[in-house]
Amino acid sequence: PGGINDDFGIKYNCENGGPAPEKMTDLMVDWTAKITELKSMKIPDFDLSKPEIFELPDGRTVEVFDCVEDHLAVLKKCFDFESIKKLMAHPDFTMTYDCMSGVQGPYAIKILEEELGAKPGSCKNAIPQPDFGGPESAWHGHADPNLTYAVELVADMGLNKEGLKIDTGKPIPKFGAAADGDADRNMVLSSQFFVSPSDSLAMIVANSDLIPQFKDGLKGCARSMPTSGALDIVAKKKGIDCFEVPTGWKFFGNLMDSGTSYFPDKKTYTPFICGEESFGTGADHVREKDGMWAVLAWLQILAKKTEAAGKLVTVEDVAMEHWKEFGRNYYARYDYEGVDKAKAEEMMKMMADKAGTLVGQEFGGMKMKVNDMFEYTDPVDGSVSKNQGIRFMFEDNSRIIFRLSGTGVAGATVRLYLEKYEASEGDLTQHQFEVVKPLAAIAMELSQLQTYTGRETPTVIT
Repeated sequence: PGGINDDFGIKYNCENGGPAPEKMTDLMVDWTAKITELKSMKIPDFDLSKPEIFELPDGRTVEVFDCVEDHLAVLKKCFDFESIKKLMAHPDFTMTYDCMSGVQGPYAIKILEEELGAKPGSCKNAIPQPDFGGPESAWHGHADPNLTYAVELVADMGLNKEGLKIDTGKPIPKFGAAADGDADRNMVLSSQFFVSPSDSLAMIVANSDLIPQFKDGLKGCARSMPTSGALDIVAKKKGIDCFEVPTGWKFFGNLMDSGTSYFPDKKTYTPFICGEESFGTGADHVREKDGMWAVLAWLQILAKKTEAAGKLVTVEDVAMEHWKEFGRNYYARYDYEGVDKAKAEEMMKMMADKAGTLVGQEFGGMKMKVNDMFEYTDPVDGSVSKNQGIRFMFEDNSRIIFRLSGTGVAGATVRLYLEKYEASEGDLTQHQFEVVKPLAAIAMELSQLQTYTGRETPTVIT
């Protein structure tokens, strides 16, 4: 929940630990039409401050456990903590981690400060608040780790909300990260440098051999459809299976469960790494995106590279090395929040009705290769997910994607994704938001967004 006046919902996870798939949620919706009574049970208030087992009548028990210890135990199996401790102790290394008043606070303090040796106070806004800080916080209770809302972290790292460098008047940490309200999303930066979630995913996969969890090699990886194709380029070079799935972590779950007792006759794709452009990254250690896992994956990569180089290696160093090998997928997402849902649906239908009719035509000097509505057939259970987003793909591998999200507090959100590929021998140091501006102009032409929604500028750019 985001407080009494904001988003609220119940998230149901299945026995494999992952989000409920559509076949499960469809059954739930069907069942709600059959409910004839609601039952409740009165139970006493329990002390939640320490682990304990409470006995209830009729042989029932309630167990209070320390979930930080559980997560820490799993993470210790994934990473070389001693190696990361050496990075923390490096004389040139400094870091900050913004918990944004979400649930990550106790985890961050225990794992980063107490276990790995980050300086006390490295984890800021680390006391969880029911409204994530509320309207009085710098992020107005909107605990999203991106350039727009993680304002304190972004400023501390010497950037503004456009990702441009600013003078902070004080030393800038070498590493910065943030988590959202429920700690499953992550944001990673180095001094005056922002790495997009799409690039972060590709770079973790490219350097996965440095992470003990993948010591025997990766077998599979995946991205959501709107996420940039940077991952695909890495997967092709590494020779591992790569999947493009609809937005939603549940679609990764089947791929991770393939070859297990759930789908014993299917190919095994684990060990597995996956992610979304919406700042979610994870692996098959759990069936959810894991913000702390992603941050430790980066710290592990930096630790091993620093050890090998004999000097501190930063996120920016890793990014530049990556782009020189694989090229760079310049990328941005425009969010138009709170638009009239009916008008937005009209706009999406207009573009969907033109599927296939624009192929071969030129827009801004680029020739259209594909224009369609994305549809996904799950390779594991054969289920089909339709109407997963409008795609405009060009022969130079540039992409324009439109999706409609109705999960906001009011109205709908139109999400526009822009991607321009630059080969490794090209100009790799441009600002991503500037590079994609010509694509944004083409997107306005294709969608007639201003006519349908009345919006001239996006609410958020990430």
